[in-house]
Parts: sequence; C-alpha cells; structure tokens
Amino acid sequence: MISCIRGIVEKIGKGYLVVRVGDVSFKVMVPTYILDESLQPGDSITLFTYLFFKEEELALYGFPEEEERDFFELLITTPGVGPKVALALLSHLSPAALREAIALEQEGILTRVPGIGPKTAKSIIFHLKDKIKAEIPVPMPSAITKADEEVIAALTSLGYSLVEAQRAVQSVPKEVTQVEERLRLALAYFASRG
Repeated sequence: MISCIRGIVEKIGKGYLVVRVGDVSFKVMVPTYILDESLQPGDSITLFTYLFFKEEELALYGFPEEEERDFFELLITTPGVGPKVALALLSHLSPAALREAIALEQEGILTRVPGIGPKTAKSIIFHLKDKIKAEIPVPMPSAITKADEEVIAALTSLGYSLVEAQRAVQSVPKEVTQVEERLRLALAYFASRG
C-alpha cells in the first residue's frame, strides 16, 4: 500500500491534486480545505495516503496529517460510509472535532457537513462511539452549548467554513454566555486575523 508520498504539486483540480514523485504523477483526492489554502503548482507537498480499491474503483486519498489519514480509515469501516463521505467529513471537521461529536453523540454537528444526513450521522455514531471512547481514556471536553451551535450556524450562513466557525467559537471565553456577545467576539476573532 502507498502510505505516504512526497513530491511537487503539478495540478490543482476540483477535489484533487496531481503530485509528481520522481517520474510518476499521482492523482490524489484531498480534503477541500487543502485546496482553499495558498497551494500553487510547483509547491512541495507531503501527503499521508490511503489506497482505496473496490471492484473497478481505484483511488488514492491524501491528508497533510497522519492522524487525518488514520481517522479516514476508521470512518470508512462504518457501513454506508464510503471514501467520498469520509473525505467530506474531514474537509469540514478536524479529527478532534469529529471524535468529540461522535463520543458525545452530537448528531447535529455531523449533519452540518454537506451530504451527511441524519441516517448517516446516526450510523457513524452507533458504529464508532465505543471505539472513539476507548481511544480517549481522558474525560471528553464539554459538549458544544446551544449558544455555540447558534453562533456556528450564524457564522456558516455568513460564508465561513464549519472548521473556521468552530475555531472562532473556541476563541471566545466560556464565561461569555449570551449568543449575541459570543457572535460579536467570534467575528472579532476573524477581524483580528484579517
């Protein structure tokens, strides 16, 4: 199996990169957030990869972190979750956010990802929650509050990605509890980075 490739980006496509390694070029399906970064043809890249083979389908999936690749492999063990669904999840949520959502059975977090319906979210939670909890013996972080859910929904409706919205919410002090104030501070987080 091809577990890692290091090479030069030759082409950036919709949902994939073409990476040249020596005299061979690989088409690698990648999370969409990688494509949103300032990656250019000619840049060096390292991707931890998973070679998916089923009947007549052969595809290489790549991630900048080994942890993401490992979580991708875990996700595709769930009945009804193929590599495209797993890639969509990892395009919108970090492995840490996914672990928390699964362990705390937060179906709503998973269904915010385009293409993930309640049935798929329930299946992922049902099949993976015990594995996730076994992986994390330490106490889980506190669940996302109702106020945070509202702030994340507002930020995503303004065009921010789910990952960006979650990072902004995490930057807001926990003692601030009003939705409007949490939203104002989350927007200030983006302004300070701009």
